[in-house]
Amino acid sequence: MIVISSPFVVANETKIVQSLFEEGLSLFHIRKPDFSELEMVKSILQIKTEYRNKLVLHNYHHLAEDFGIEKLHFSEKERKSNLNDPARFSKPCRSKSTSTHSVEDFNSLENDFDYAFLSPVFKSISKENYHPKIDLFEALKSKTNSKTKVIALGGIDIENIQKTLENGFDDVALLGSIWNHKNPLKQFKLCQKIAHSYSQSQV
Repeated sequence: MIVISSPFVVANETKIVQSLFEEGLSLFHIRKPDFSELEMVKSILQIKTEYRNKLVLHNYHHLAEDFGIEKLHFSEKERKSNLNDPARFSKPCRSKSTSTHSVEDFNSLENDFDYAFLSPVFKSISKENYHPKIDLFEALKSKTNSKTKVIALGGIDIENIQKTLENGFDDVALLGSIWNHKNPLKQFKLCQKIAHSYSQSQV
C-alpha cells in the first residue's frame, strides 16, 4: 500500500509519516508541488535515515542521490514531454513510477516504469469535482501492459479497497482518506488490514 503526501502543509506531518512507516508503510510519495528546494530538503531531513529507501520523490529529482533516495516519480506531463529524448529518465534510481488517467495510456507505457497510478477510480476525497469519467474497473479488462503494476488512486478508502483489488488493480494509493481524516494513523491501519486480508485470501 502506498501513501501520497498532502500537497499542502499538514500539522505534525513528519511525526505521522514516521508512525506510518513503523506500522509497515511500504512507500511514501513526497508530492509538494509548491515547495521550494530548501523546503523539500528540510522535509526529507526530518525523515529518519532508515526510512529513506521508502521515499519516492515527485520533484527536485536531483536531490535523490544526496539523500540515498532510489525511487523517482514522473508526472504524466514530464513523461510525455521530450518523448524522443532517451535521457529523460536517466537519473540514477532503482525504481521509477508515473501517473496515467486512462487504460490506453497505461498500456502504452515504456518498460521503464515499475508501477503507475491510474486515476481517478472513484470521486476524489482531496480534490473537488474530480471524479471518474468512465468505469475504470470495466476499462481495466482491456489492460495489455503486464510489465507495469497498476495502482489505484482517487477516492480510495476503507469502503472500497477490497472491491478495487478484486477488480484487477495490483495495489492502492491513499491520499485524501489519510490526510483528511482526524486520525491518519488509525485510518491507515484500517486500510492496511483490509488490503492484507485480501492478499492473504489470494494465497
